[in-house]
Amino acid sequence: MAITQAVCASFKQQLLDGVHDLDTGGNVFKLALYTSSATLNKSTTAYSSTNEITNTSGSAYTAGGKALTSVTPALSTDTACCDFADISFTSASFTANGCLIYNDTNGDRAVCAIAFGGDKTVSSGTFTIQFPTADASNAILRIA
Repeated sequence: MAITQAVCASFKQQLLDGVHDLDTGGNVFKLALYTSSATLNKSTTAYSSTNEITNTSGSAYTAGGKALTSVTPALSTDTACCDFADISFTSASFTANGCLIYNDTNGDRAVCAIAFGGDKTVSSGTFTIQFPTADASNAILRIA
C-alpha cells in the first residue's frame, strides 16, 4: 500500500464532462488525511474512509477532512492550475502520510492524491498543509 502523488485519471475525464465546478462559489472541495496504510494514486476515483487518520486526542480532525477555501483556477502560460488556501488542523494529535482532495458536493469524486513523502506527526499542536504557488511549475493541481 502506498500513496502516490497524482491527479486522478477519473477527474481529468470528469472535467471534460463538466462534472466539477472549481470556480469560487462552485462545488465544495475537501481534503482528507490518510495513514501510510492507504492506497491513493491516479486510479483513485472517490473519497473513502478506509485508512483515513483518526485524531488521537481532541477534535482537530473528523472523518471526511476539512473544506478547502479560496479554490481559485488560473492560467499560467499554457497550464491551467488551481490554488487553495493553506489548511490547518489546530489542537491536533495524529500521524498522516498523505491526503486526498475530493469534490464533496458531487459524489465525493477524487481530484488528486498528495503524498507527504513519509509520516508527518503532530502532538497537541497545529498541523498545516501549505499549498505551493499556483503556477505552471508548482501548483498542486495543474493541467498542461
